[in-house]
Amino acid sequence: MQSGTAKSENITQSVEVSGVGLDITDEDKLKKRAKRKIITNKIMLPLIDVAKSKGDFDRVKQYWNTYHCQGKLIRSGEFVFGKFCKNKCCTVCTAIRKAELINKYHPVLAGWEDMYFVTLTIKACKEDKLKNLFNAMYKAMSITLNRIKKRHQRSQGIKVMGIKSFECNFNPLTKTYNPHYHLIVPSKEIAELLIKEWLMTWKPKDGKRRLFYTSRKAQDMRPANSLESDLVETIKYGSKIFTEPDRKKDKKLTTSPLIYICALDNIYASMNGKRLFDRFGFNLPPQQKKESTNTTVYSPELFKYSTNYADWVNKKTGECLSGYVNTPELEYLLNECINSSSY
Repeated sequence: MQSGTAKSENITQSVEVSGVGLDITDEDKLKKRAKRKIITNKIMLPLIDVAKSKGDFDRVKQYWNTYHCQGKLIRSGEFVFGKFCKNKCCTVCTAIRKAELINKYHPVLAGWEDMYFVTLTIKACKEDKLKNLFNAMYKAMSITLNRIKKRHQRSQGIKVMGIKSFECNFNPLTKTYNPHYHLIVPSKEIAELLIKEWLMTWKPKDGKRRLFYTSRKAQDMRPANSLESDLVETIKYGSKIFTEPDRKKDKKLTTSPLIYICALDNIYASMNGKRLFDRFGFNLPPQQKKESTNTTVYSPELFKYSTNYADWVNKKTGECLSGYVNTPELEYLLNECINSSSY
């Protein structure tokens, strides 16, 4: 990851940057970043409007920071440097964070011979219950894992370990939200135990029905046959941006995916301050700590992002940095499929 900004837009001599920078000779990586940047910029402005309408100006500020993320890039030779916002709603920053997590955990999980992919969830809810539901989910996961851990410490149960990620989807047909955990664990036995204990945590007490509840059929477990794809599935980091409004099993999509701005804002607001990804039951091998490095680069070039061009442009020369061009499909989605209604 790289960061750094110029002290002045009129760069002529030198500027200090930090990090290792992005190698622009890797055209595929540069174009992917340009694609994520245009998606981010297109959805931030309506998100800002929604947050303003709710009077949540802290979130307005957060969205603006994301809008300006990687807005200016300093080019020195074959590398560019820019400032990151590190927000959950930023597709650029979350992609970098996901790649870092995958690289960090892949060597450990590759040693698990009988991995299982597990989904733990509860009944979907309406918007007014969302924040409370998120809090309840986090508390329930903590209770579940602590109960299993204490049982193991008393030599009355197996040791449980794995990685977990929290995510929430929006269902536009029912206008409900479905928060859930994705987990990867090293054995079928652990997967079965987690589902059993998760259901136990949500079991009604004293014959009273709880506000939030779940059932066995809502949970899922399957062998993790592909570590790479299951790691990507686990480390989604928040919520889908594009929602398919009318897809049924084994049938083709009948309508275009939509971006539900109000739903996204509700999810981001409820996730604020929450850790979305974590491990449990094991420690990673000692990692070499990356030291922040500052470097002075000479004769740098300034590129400013242009949403109209979907690229970073050198205002002096008119040169576009990545050469990225939106596909007609993405162009249509970003211009015609953003739904800002409050439904």
